[in-house]
Amino acid sequence: MQRYFLERDAFVDEETIQITGADFHHITRVMRMNVGDQLICVKPDGQAGLAEIVDVTSETVVATVVKWLKEDKELPIKLAIASGLPKGDKLEVIVQKGTELGAHEFIPFIAARSVVKWDDKKAGKKIERLQKIAKEAAEQSHRTVRPIVTEPLNLGGLIKYANGYDVKMVAFEEAAKQGEKGALVSALQNIKAGQSMLFVFGPEGGLSEGEVTQLTEAGFTLCGLGPRILRTETAPLYALAAVSYQLELLR
Repeated sequence: MQRYFLERDAFVDEETIQITGADFHHITRVMRMNVGDQLICVKPDGQAGLAEIVDVTSETVVATVVKWLKEDKELPIKLAIASGLPKGDKLEVIVQKGTELGAHEFIPFIAARSVVKWDDKKAGKKIERLQKIAKEAAEQSHRTVRPIVTEPLNLGGLIKYANGYDVKMVAFEEAAKQGEKGALVSALQNIKAGQSMLFVFGPEGGLSEGEVTQLTEAGFTLCGLGPRILRTETAPLYALAAVSYQLELLR
């Protein structure tokens, strides 16, 4: 069943929902829904309701809540992915697939070896597009939380931002080459439900020695992601799958 993340003002009261804008267009033009059809509407706080369309005007779909749902779709921890700005559409892939795998937040990271540079005008358009991709992926994967995509941060900003996280990890290919295997396993075995984790990944050229030094001095733990060297768009997905396996399938 089609799912839509709506703003709070769409929920007129506990029973009535008014849908406008892009979601109205998707419902009426793409899905071709009409009176009597059902859909799932999600509040900003994650509460989802099964609703039935009762009226369609030229600009608004009006729906009535049939019942509020009790869903458990989110990872037990809040996991943020900080990705060194990669080339092309790789960040879009990370956000889309990372959302499907349960990431709570995405942080574009202006790394020393990032070839891509975002000026203020470009950053605004990029973030807007990434937010749209996250919304659509969250709807497709039937999540109850729409992930956040932050403004780009440099290393200093990322380290400061990381103060709000319980566990801080860095995927470092030199650690993988040296056979490091225990850091991520230990972190996932010890993290508690409700806690948060920030995972940093470098761009195509990896993290510089200076960045690694500053991150470790700031309390980040270096870890390998298996014996193979992963692409910048693959590594976050590996980490998310590992988190899901440890915290959702094994527990």
